[in-house]
Amino acid sequence: MTIQPAKLSDPAVRAFVTAVNSHDREAFMALLAPGATMADDGSDRDLAAWIDEEIFQSHGHMEVDNESDGGHTLLARYSNDTWGEMRTKWTFTVEEDGRISRFETGQA
Repeated sequence: MTIQPAKLSDPAVRAFVTAVNSHDREAFMALLAPGATMADDGSDRDLAAWIDEEIFQSHGHMEVDNESDGGHTLLARYSNDTWGEMRTKWTFTVEEDGRISRFETGQA
């Protein structure tokens, strides 16, 4: 059963999913700590290029099926116009100031 974004435990992760699903790049970028990093399928990627290609230009969307680790790990059905839908795992490092310093995603 899908977890609605508003019901996700961690405020930063909740805002991340909301920004992805509403295609709000400005809100998404505001969630990230300076120097934030990310990885896709175990490989570090250029964050700005990746989010443009995989989220914003391709209409990315997350349907969260499960959360764990205090809301810092999600299992989700992620879809975009490039790859279609796939089952993915997302992990987040959230700093004390509530901003995300790193996220990792990949097929689950």
